[in-house]
Amino acid sequence: MMKVTEIFKSAALAGSLVAGLGLSSAASADQEYLVTVTRPGHLQVIDMETNQVERRCEIPGNFGSGSIALAPDGKVAYVLSNGMEDVYGFDIRTCDITFHAAQSTPTLKVKSFQSVAVSPDGTELYTVQNPFGLKRDHFTVEQPRLAVFSIADGVGAKPVRTYPVDRRITKIATTAQGEVILGGADVKAINPHTGEIRMVTPLQNWEKGPLWLPPDAFAMHSQGEQSNEYIMPYVTAKFDSEEWNFETADWWWGMSRVNLETGEAERMEMIPFEFIIFNFISDPHDPNILYGAFNTLSKHDISKKETLAVHQMPHTYYALNISADGETIYVGGTSSDISVHDAETLEKIGSIKLTGDMSTADLRVATIRD
Repeated sequence: MMKVTEIFKSAALAGSLVAGLGLSSAASADQEYLVTVTRPGHLQVIDMETNQVERRCEIPGNFGSGSIALAPDGKVAYVLSNGMEDVYGFDIRTCDITFHAAQSTPTLKVKSFQSVAVSPDGTELYTVQNPFGLKRDHFTVEQPRLAVFSIADGVGAKPVRTYPVDRRITKIATTAQGEVILGGADVKAINPHTGEIRMVTPLQNWEKGPLWLPPDAFAMHSQGEQSNEYIMPYVTAKFDSEEWNFETADWWWGMSRVNLETGEAERMEMIPFEFIIFNFISDPHDPNILYGAFNTLSKHDISKKETLAVHQMPHTYYALNISADGETIYVGGTSSDISVHDAETLEKIGSIKLTGDMSTADLRVATIRD
């Protein structure tokens, strides 16, 4: 039988080996979950270690756009539901509803088009409300506004502040400085405590001159949590004369990319426009490598303005995301399957079957850190 002193020595040796290998219980506690929404109304929580659905949470109300924002600790997913009018917060470990904001009233209908985000400290939730008044014999179009909710208000939350914003705002995100990034005709940022707005990246109002086509920009799915960034993709063209001959123009994919840690942004024409891409994400370990999805899964090196690989998909996919180690791509949205691919080769390595189609839903990665 091993003596007590030998047991302690063995335990100490094991501890020193773990420390020497740079391992810790905290590091191994991180758990990645893929979360998405399917019709008729389920939040699907998928264990990314096994690629199996761990649980399905029932979402009240009609299917919305399926837009999802995550709490900073990854434990709560905030889902835009009920025809894009309500926001529900789900504890993804239990499916308990911890938050609910009904944005419409009997006299005012409110829609939020994809726009839901959480403050970096996890205390506030933001939506862009597009309201219209319900009169006896007509509707009235009202001013869009940023609505600020206190997450501590839980079920039945009402806005604690509102500020006027532009129209056409879809996907939003928050920076470490506390600003809310607004993706619309241009990319702007608003201070949710004062309402002050600044220009981040001009797009419709850019300054590139008469030979450049104003960009067609739209952020349906900006899902850059693995790289802590916000990407607004756009398409533009450079003409060879002011006659604007579309057949001889050089067509480009471009993007406005915001670093959510610093709040700084860059705008660039990335790669030639050769096929449609609905959403871009970047490799979490190399910001020059981007992946895109629609009818294809594609890989690009924007430092060289080159497309590195293209994989034909069996149908259209709206959304994609990536594992934290940058090795696995998940492609979803549109239908009821999530296609799993090797990030190096883009070859398909698996599939996750769901109980309903995802339609326009996000495909988010929630990382729970205890």
